[in-house]
Amino acid sequence: MEMTKMEKKKADTKNGKHPVKDLRSALELLKTIPGQYAETDVEVDPRAELSGVYRHIGAGGTVMRPTKEGPAMVFHKIKGHPDARVAIGVLASRTRVAALLDCEPQNLGKRLWECASNPIQPVLIEGDAPCQEVVHRSDEPGFDLAKLVPAPTNTPDDAGPYITLGMCYASHPDTGVSDVTIHRLCIQGKDELSIFFTPGARHIGAMAERAEELGRSLPISVSIGVDPAIEIGSCFEPPTTPLGYDELSIAGALRGEPVKLCRCLTVDQRAIANAEYVIEGEVCPGVRVQEDQNSHTGYAMPEFPGYTGPASSQCWIIKVKAVTHRLHPVMQTCIGPSEEHVSMAGIPTEASIYGMVEKAMPGRLQNVYCPSAGGGKYMAVLQFEKKTESDEGRQRQAALLAFSAFSELKHVFLVDEDVDCFDMSDVLWAMNTRFQGDTDIITIPGVRCHPLDPSNSPEYSVSIRGKGIACKTIFDCTVPFGLKETFKRARFMEVNPDIWLKN
Repeated sequence: MEMTKMEKKKADTKNGKHPVKDLRSALELLKTIPGQYAETDVEVDPRAELSGVYRHIGAGGTVMRPTKEGPAMVFHKIKGHPDARVAIGVLASRTRVAALLDCEPQNLGKRLWECASNPIQPVLIEGDAPCQEVVHRSDEPGFDLAKLVPAPTNTPDDAGPYITLGMCYASHPDTGVSDVTIHRLCIQGKDELSIFFTPGARHIGAMAERAEELGRSLPISVSIGVDPAIEIGSCFEPPTTPLGYDELSIAGALRGEPVKLCRCLTVDQRAIANAEYVIEGEVCPGVRVQEDQNSHTGYAMPEFPGYTGPASSQCWIIKVKAVTHRLHPVMQTCIGPSEEHVSMAGIPTEASIYGMVEKAMPGRLQNVYCPSAGGGKYMAVLQFEKKTESDEGRQRQAALLAFSAFSELKHVFLVDEDVDCFDMSDVLWAMNTRFQGDTDIITIPGVRCHPLDPSNSPEYSVSIRGKGIACKTIFDCTVPFGLKETFKRARFMEVNPDIWLKN
């Protein structure tokens, strides 16, 4: 008989495993896995130094080399914050994400699609919540965001201290439906945060716009340091999760039980009950600020493509009403272009693509991978099996569906079922032996993509009409069905190598 989720948790605890329910239990699990956790008692400055250290230890992603994939890391001594710790890189490894979500690395996209299709809605708890063990109200003397929250800067050029992993939770003024997303949040003053809304790309931005039309502020909570399932689930986008879909329900499905929310103390909103920190506030209508108004560097922070983005003059303002946190809280952060972004953006994108193609042509798409080189957003590798002659050409239809599933996707590589889509050397092998540039490139010019790609601009190419417009491209590296017999890879004897490696 199959165990229930609760029985499995009890069994895991008895066997020495650490069921993950929040950031602290996630870190405890990582401690048990060789090579996945590191910590230090050497003091570090959160202003650029912390990220500078982790760049060498485990950032990976599109960070300028030298960098590498390495362990998650906890800094126990933070300059200027004697009671806080900072965790970084918790999700900066696909292997680590798989362990935290109790799933095989190659099946993460499929697992997330299953959970997005079978959501479990969050629940509100009454009474004391772990995130409210300590309360600081903005009307109290000495209240200062920068002193209460050890938000780092990634580089010396950043506009200011950034909260990079804040789960922003708000509700639509008309319908009351709620949503969670991650936004760029910069500390601007003692009780002010700037928040950047990518036009038309995030539901909370639409909620703020509607509140502004009504002349109202938008109550919002920012939960920092949460169960990694929440961080991964929050990065889904339309059409997989349309307006009105609460992505916290995906985390609920991943864990087999609802995410617990608590009532905020100073605004009419809810927050994640077991978060390490919660910032309560209101998005102000009719107010826009220059993101680097304090530093005047001209930059915001490093973004996922690997470049430092320009400071925006159109940031909205969150007027902070309170900061609450657990005793001895753990601040969680990430480096913008690191492998952490690849995990958070790429795995939900894989899920969205897999789900859309599977609905259209069941059994043909074997897997999807959004690799580090594309930051999890710009590039996808589709492993497609042509089962019959009539499947020829369907692989290209699958690529078109991938662009529909995730609008910010720029390049799709198509490979056969005998190519490991998670191994970029194998993908490039397919390109070198199963691809001809004059017949296997399909271009779709003049399509909206992502404004942070610096090549998506009229200055780069006269074919581009406006910033954020791109030429989407399909690289078909699959063998024509009629030629499959002549493209068989060399066969090796199947053996168990462990026999020869015992000593």
